[in-house]
Amino acid sequence: MRRLALSVGYLAAVTLGGCSTDVGPSVAELKATWEAQNIYPEGYRRDLIAFLRTYLNDPSHIRGAAVSQPQRKQVGPGERFVTCVRYSARKGDGTYAGSKDGAATFVSGKLDRFFDEPKEVRVLCNDAAYGPFPDLEALKR
Repeated sequence: MRRLALSVGYLAAVTLGGCSTDVGPSVAELKATWEAQNIYPEGYRRDLIAFLRTYLNDPSHIRGAAVSQPQRKQVGPGERFVTCVRYSARKGDGTYAGSKDGAATFVSGKLDRFFDEPKEVRVLCNDAAYGPFPDLEALKR
């Protein structure tokens, strides 16, 4: 009986000991991986054009297009490069909907996510310095 109790005790200790080990990356490793993906997006305008061509119902005849330089901003658990874009696109009936703002985040130098909710964009683009974006205005279907 004593042997059985020792065996059960040993098994419980091994089982509980296995639960206390770390399985996965540490917080420092996760932070280093996140930071390693912050590469300046050299082709940010090209990536925005490619995305907006498929995102917009009618990518032709865009007016008032403007874009900001990529800046590091707090997004989620850390910083990402963010570029803000402003444009006026046509609706389905051919009329213009008015100016619309968006924000793109970049991971490893490539467009990762596009935000179009006004509240999110306002936070990400509150201090954006826009410049002309003629390539967006020249888009065709």
